[in-house]
Amino acid sequence: MNYYSLNHKAPNTTFKDAVVKGLAPDKGLYFPESITPLPASFFENIDNLSYNDIAFEALQQFVSPDIPKDVLKTIIAETLSFEFPVVKLNDNISTLELFNGPTMAFKDVGARFMARCLGYFNKDNTNQVTVLVATSGDTGGAVANGFLGVKGVNVVILYPSGKVSDIQEKQLTTLGQNIKALEVDGVFDDCQDMVKRAFLDDTLTSKMQLTSANSINVARWLPQLLYFMFAYKQLHKTQKEIVFSVPSGNFGNVCAGMMAQQLGLPIKHFIASNNQNNVVTNYLKTELYTPKRSVQTISNAMDVGNPSNFIRIQEIYKNNFNALKENLSSFSFTDEETKVALKEIYDTYNYVADPHGAVGYLGCKSYLKAHPKAHCVFLETAHPTKFLDVVEDVIKEKQALPPQIEAVMDKTKVATKISDYDGLKAFLLQ
Repeated sequence: MNYYSLNHKAPNTTFKDAVVKGLAPDKGLYFPESITPLPASFFENIDNLSYNDIAFEALQQFVSPDIPKDVLKTIIAETLSFEFPVVKLNDNISTLELFNGPTMAFKDVGARFMARCLGYFNKDNTNQVTVLVATSGDTGGAVANGFLGVKGVNVVILYPSGKVSDIQEKQLTTLGQNIKALEVDGVFDDCQDMVKRAFLDDTLTSKMQLTSANSINVARWLPQLLYFMFAYKQLHKTQKEIVFSVPSGNFGNVCAGMMAQQLGLPIKHFIASNNQNNVVTNYLKTELYTPKRSVQTISNAMDVGNPSNFIRIQEIYKNNFNALKENLSSFSFTDEETKVALKEIYDTYNYVADPHGAVGYLGCKSYLKAHPKAHCVFLETAHPTKFLDVVEDVIKEKQALPPQIEAVMDKTKVATKISDYDGLKAFLLQ
């Protein structure tokens, strides 16, 4: 499989090169040259396939020939070492739990998959690769954990000061070894802009090999399509109109779901559930895409004012607004509405959601008003204890910490404060 830049001003390249570079030389995101749908028999017989089998068949075309089949099978087995259960709340709404990995966030799969791909590509390389990643919350911890101790790879994580939860900050600042954290005086968009700028800085790229572990990287982004296949396997016998409500920030997850659909997965519709960072919600109303500075909310991993992956979504639909609108709805909710939803989910279903999942739940409710026959699955993207202050305040119940969270609570934060791009550049060149 070759990949092309969505800016169309750079040469096409291999999966390996796309992973190692992260961004194309013309600043564009990479996109696969072709998508070959899986045979109908694959979905008809999905009950007979393990998660590892599903992943191998779904991902093979995107990584071949750079990753041999036996290596891909090993990478998948190491990546998918936890469960992805669907929990039914009522006849119309279920949730897909994506928080059972080592950092209790949905990004564990993409981070682990990418780390192992990069480790394979770097196994005979004496040169160091520096992974730059911007995080609005969960990406940093997942990447830190996924890349910890990977040979020949240094990781530098940029996160906005005071705008991630305490537990999220612990997960990305306490591991040491090859993981370094930079605490940025700004918002997530500032962190993301710095990362993108670094890739275009010749004085940096002439001295070091940079790549990104944000969902702009194809190896971080594509494995997320598996979630939708795993949910389908659990639901397809009882539900015919399956709709996914995806809490959306940088739009990598919902875009990956659309890639699963391109592979033939019978999904009825997608919902992008936004907090008050609602650029896409507004776009689907007005056909005007107007990025804006992000605002801070209690669902902080979605605090993105200019979602990078939306250009990939537009590419899937060949920039046809009406075709996109047929398959994607979007709703935006306030913090107050999110808190009401958290309490409603707990009081009605005895289920503890996190703020991002609560936004997804609200998206389900909004969609079901006009489509009462659908079965809507909202993604629970992070464990509720990562947002203890919000969750416990709303449901008025103390929450026990899982072992993955407890393990970082007493560790000491180590982070370097920076305020602008010059600070990042100086840190990388030291």
